[in-house]
Amino acid sequence: MHRFKALALATAFATMGHIAAASAQSVNGEVVKIETDRGRITLKHGPIPNLEMDGMTMVFRVADPAMLQQVREGDRVRFDADRVNGALTVTRIQRAR
Repeated sequence: MHRFKALALATAFATMGHIAAASAQSVNGEVVKIETDRGRITLKHGPIPNLEMDGMTMVFRVADPAMLQQVREGDRVRFDADRVNGALTVTRIQRAR
């Protein structure tokens, strides 16, 4: 019986992860500033629907500091952002084509 409960819980958490990932939508933006030592990036961006946020320029944390090596100030980017432990966080970023 314990094995069944563990499988049910694992399935529920996996489904929740897919729902959360599906709610994030890629947003266009421009890199204004990179703070590698603080793990932060300032982006001028359009509306972010999953965060109910209008377009603006603001500072985000990054989920993985290695992301900051992929972009430079002035780059146009596509990114996903979400609340991670209460902080607005870029969870994916790439240069726009």
